[in-house]
Amino acid sequence: MRIACFLLVSLALAGCSRKPLPVFSQVPDFVLNTESGKPFVRQGLAGHVWVADFVFTNCEGPCPRMSSRMLAIQKQTPNSVKLVSFTVDPVRDTPEVLAQYAKHFNADSSRWSFLTGTPEVLNYLAHDVFKLGSVGAGLDHSTRFVLIDKKGRIRGYYGLSDGDAVARVTADASRLENES
Repeated sequence: MRIACFLLVSLALAGCSRKPLPVFSQVPDFVLNTESGKPFVRQGLAGHVWVADFVFTNCEGPCPRMSSRMLAIQKQTPNSVKLVSFTVDPVRDTPEVLAQYAKHFNADSSRWSFLTGTPEVLNYLAHDVFKLGSVGAGLDHSTRFVLIDKKGRIRGYYGLSDGDAVARVTADASRLENES
């Protein structure tokens, strides 16, 4: 009887301890412009867990689904979790256009920022930092969300086609919120 109880307690405790999320890379400092036209610096995200994606406003493919999922993440995470949508079409996605897009998706401007800037900076972030492809004329981009911890480290990737991305990213964001 004691052995059976010990085994049950051991199994229960083992299920409670999950291994930490991997650390993929560090997000460097960057400066872009928000949908309100104000400068946005990566350091403003220090101390916050955040979720990033890459979209463009006149997309007729996956971008509206990505932004709808980002809205769900906004609703299902604490206010301390920030959301950042980078454009892959900086020529057309001006701050004014991004502001209308943000309004369409009921983005909470205190949490969710839509960023634009030079093609070079956005391409560097998409390709070299987040490893999601290139920003270019084809507007072909990843349909993955990226989870970043309070120290600016990439900790997870969540694709639209990988099951319930919203549930997974919100659960992992909560885990990171509790990390010291």
